[in-house]
Amino acid sequence: MSYRMNKEIEYLKRVFLSVSTLVEENVAIAFDAFVTMNPEKARLAIQNDADINREEIDVEEECLKILALHQPVASELRYIVSVLKINSTLERIGDLAVSVAKKSQWVMDAQVPLATWDIAFLKMMDGVRLMLKNSLDSLIHVDVGLAREVCRMDDDIDEQKQVAHRRLVHLLTESKADVGVILHVMSIIRHVERMADHAAHIAQVVIYLGEGAIIRHQRV
Repeated sequence: MSYRMNKEIEYLKRVFLSVSTLVEENVAIAFDAFVTMNPEKARLAIQNDADINREEIDVEEECLKILALHQPVASELRYIVSVLKINSTLERIGDLAVSVAKKSQWVMDAQVPLATWDIAFLKMMDGVRLMLKNSLDSLIHVDVGLAREVCRMDDDIDEQKQVAHRRLVHLLTESKADVGVILHVMSIIRHVERMADHAAHIAQVVIYLGEGAIIRHQRV
């Protein structure tokens, strides 16, 4: 690897770490906004999306510049391809965090409190935050073992989604909650579950980065 390409890849790593951190933090803010019904946190999560979008574009431009100027091969090429894939996935996770915040605002505005949040949903949110953290940690350290653990965690999130969904359907049938609120909470559950899918995709890319193996559509 040439000295110049090495410097540019090091810069790319710093920019990419920055956008990863922003996304992880904004997911936490959006989740906390819903759990605590905090309108300020919901607004903050929505506002932060502009910074995430700017940095996501910066990462993509850096990747394309390195590809055009240096034509990397072997491990360097695999790293650039991996960053491009994960970068777009992070942007989608950021968009989902905004959707959670916006749906939370609607629930707050409706001023129809639910007596309790289903414990499975709270566990689901905690699990997705851990999946995202571990997927990004696995990338930083190219830890294939941790990446595979993230992929396995996705099954638990799917189960928790089903439990939480059944609870909300029960509330609807028992007429114990506002229909509009319940439908928005169901939408939030779908957004959170989709984040888990994206975190698992990041982990799959890390496995590709570490082993050169493409494992989409496979059990790990």
